Amino acid sequence: MPEKRKYKDRAEYLKKAVSKRRKALRRKALDYLGNKCKICGYAKYEGALDFHHLDKNHKGFGLSEKGMTRSWTRIKEELDKCILVCANCHREIHGDKLQLSKRKLRLKNKVNCREA
Repeated sequence: MPEKRKYKDRAEYLKKAVSKRRKALRRKALDYLGNKCKICGYAKYEGALDFHHLDKNHKGFGLSEKGMTRSWTRIKEELDKCILVCANCHREIHGDKLQLSKRKLRLKNKVNCREA
């Protein structure tokens, strides 16, 4: 009887597969939310774009912290609670230097409705 494969034999392959899937899901999430900051329009580098939950009390999970391991359906449900902002605008929001207007929120909802 052949010896059964072990995790350590496939560890590198599995790590690469998970990393590839997470990157693909992040790319899909960025596309879903419009690929640019909803506040200032920044779109030069996707690594500088963050997902900001509009209401922290309704946050199911952090999208950047192990969030891309879930199904696309669950990720989309969580994205519907967020807007896409650049790192600078995100820091200003959390530093109470920038207020989100109702207009920005309406624009976010129009994008999601169109693409859903």
